[in-house]
Amino acid sequence: MTQTVELPLWLFVLILGFAAVTFASHFLFPSVRWFVRRRLERAVARLNQRLERPIEPFKLIRRYDMIQRLIHDPQVTQAAADHARAEGIPENVAFEQVRRYAREIVPGFSAFAYFSFAARAARLLSNSIYDVRLAQQQPGALSDIDPEATVVFVMNHRSNMDYVLVTYLAARRSALSYAVGEWARVWPLSRLIRAMGAYFIRRRSRNDLYRKVLAAYVGMATRGGSTQAMFPEGGLSLDGALAAPRLGLLKYIVEARDPKGRDVVFVPVALNYDRVLEDQILQDAARAGERRFKARIGVVALRLLRQLWRWLTGRYRRAGRAAVTVGAPLSLSGFAATQAGDPTEPLAQELMARISTIVPVLPVPLVAAALCRHGPQTRAEIEAQVQKWITALPVARLHLPPQEACKAAGEGVEHLRRRKLVTCEDDRLVPDPARLGLLEFYANSIRHLLPADDGCGAGDAAPAKGNAASAGL
Repeated sequence: MTQTVELPLWLFVLILGFAAVTFASHFLFPSVRWFVRRRLERAVARLNQRLERPIEPFKLIRRYDMIQRLIHDPQVTQAAADHARAEGIPENVAFEQVRRYAREIVPGFSAFAYFSFAARAARLLSNSIYDVRLAQQQPGALSDIDPEATVVFVMNHRSNMDYVLVTYLAARRSALSYAVGEWARVWPLSRLIRAMGAYFIRRRSRNDLYRKVLAAYVGMATRGGSTQAMFPEGGLSLDGALAAPRLGLLKYIVEARDPKGRDVVFVPVALNYDRVLEDQILQDAARAGERRFKARIGVVALRLLRQLWRWLTGRYRRAGRAAVTVGAPLSLSGFAATQAGDPTEPLAQELMARISTIVPVLPVPLVAAALCRHGPQTRAEIEAQVQKWITALPVARLHLPPQEACKAAGEGVEHLRRRKLVTCEDDRLVPDPARLGLLEFYANSIRHLLPADDGCGAGDAAPAKGNAASAGL
């Protein structure tokens, strides 16, 4: 037992290495994980004291554990068995597909990434690009929502900046969970988005098994009280106007509600901008008739470098105003009690109608609407038209005082002139015929709010009802 054993140096190093790994995996790593977990729990507890709606325990479940819960959900298990039977494949193959879908959908929320990085970056980016305005249709209404209810913010989709803007404005209330499309499934962006609590969806998928897995996750999040944000239009508006709602995610939320459990409260939110950063891309997609946004990463990087150079040389200007209006909350249980049968479609129409009435009215859309409706005009004529509309819009959430109509018209004109959407000819502002589509894009955002005047016809109606709604995601 006390004899000396000689070993080659390489074998001694190898044995030492194995011993170190074994010690770390059995003693050190569990202790470190426990220590870090305890510190994170205390940090989240302190953070929850500052938030109006504390972070739900559902969001703090480990991603691996959530995936396992989703895979073994009874509805998902039955769907996998049905899929295997219908496709004539072994059940273990179907369950492997379920596992792959679950790993794709389930986020990995990090309170540190959300509040220490994402919320601060969203605030910096929003205020760097826009003059941000916020209004509430009923001040204090959000604070009166039942603390146990699941809150779902329902928004129109104008720009990819919507995610950034709403994350910044809601950071003091709660952590939002978004449904994001395939565009965000790019490394390393996908890891950051998962850490912010967003979950990925395949908007065009017609796979029944995938839809069952997605429905099960949305149901778990809804019953778990997770605060969510969704765009019922299902995608960015290509023409600037509100689109008919798509019913997929909304239907999953309605079906997941437990009548004897926590209520679901929908909060309508309307956004509008003096400039949508990707407006030309959306116009090109509208002309092409397809949602294939051809924005190359090189073009995006070049534009960012150009803006950075303007900032360094003192020539940088913000892109006007960005405004958000929060509407009156709508209880799902209260609404469902007034409906016979499935309330999903009437609920979608009601939410879109509420959003349409609170779309923010901003300088650029006002001036664009005046030029699209009446053609070339002098600055004085535009100011008179803007003043007339502002005084006739008691329902719309104006993000400018009525006495500032002249200032608002001036701001709108300067933005359009700077972008060369209009030119000045004989003291009259004339739209550029080649870029008239962009003027209509901005005018369409508020066209349904504008009254008829001078025999030019009434404003457009709210989004189409009935068969215009789609059952897709």
